[in-house]
Amino acid sequence: MKTILLTGLSLLCTLGASANQISAEQQKYVDQYKKQKHIVAPEDALLNTEPEPNLTEGFTNLYNGKNLDGWTPRGGFCTFEADGDSILGTCVKGSPSTYLCTDKDYSNFIFTAELKWEVDGNSGILYRSRYKTNPDKEHEIVYGPQCEMEGFARDRQWSGGIYGQGTVAWQYPLWLEAHEEARAALKKDDWNRITIQANGPVIKTWINGVPAAHFIDDKFLDGFFGLQVHSGHQGTIRFRNLKVKELEPH
Repeated sequence: MKTILLTGLSLLCTLGASANQISAEQQKYVDQYKKQKHIVAPEDALLNTEPEPNLTEGFTNLYNGKNLDGWTPRGGFCTFEADGDSILGTCVKGSPSTYLCTDKDYSNFIFTAELKWEVDGNSGILYRSRYKTNPDKEHEIVYGPQCEMEGFARDRQWSGGIYGQGTVAWQYPLWLEAHEEARAALKKDDWNRITIQANGPVIKTWINGVPAAHFIDDKFLDGFFGLQVHSGHQGTIRFRNLKVKELEPH
């Protein structure tokens, strides 16, 4: 038996393959993230084995195809603009990460959207998120859970994982053997669909129809959606087919 001891993760890895074991190519991230105490331990990670929900009935469009009515940019000065059937988000050098946020809050829902990188850059979809004013800075602080959509600049392939934006950093990375198909699901130079289902504390995600995360979160039970353009030197991202179906809790 090969044992790897990690502070904060309580991780026991063996040479025998199992769904909840960190995959060989993902081992390089173990030391990098071992101090992030809120990452779910691999042996405790729940696995999403459900098919993607039906996305054809009962949904409301969140983008009207004309303007950004119903949305407000927060957190920085990266830009968003209505551009035909998609919203175009562009990184502005020197800006903090910026989020185009729905004016309405949501609690229990199925949310889906398609993203395409015209210039590679980190992105994501905040859900059940919030903001607060920062008296020392010009822009608000946006915080809450985020479904990662990180593009292709990095090779870890965690799109569909759960990150605590402005709170606890990584919570549910896609580094297990069980996440191999999800890590391979992102398509370069094409549209990629992300689906998030939230019902009570149970969060599940899919990337291009492939099951990704299954996470329990009882701290953020309602809030807005936010389309992220990450701080940095570059990044141009399109968002389309943004829609939501509100659910009765169960």
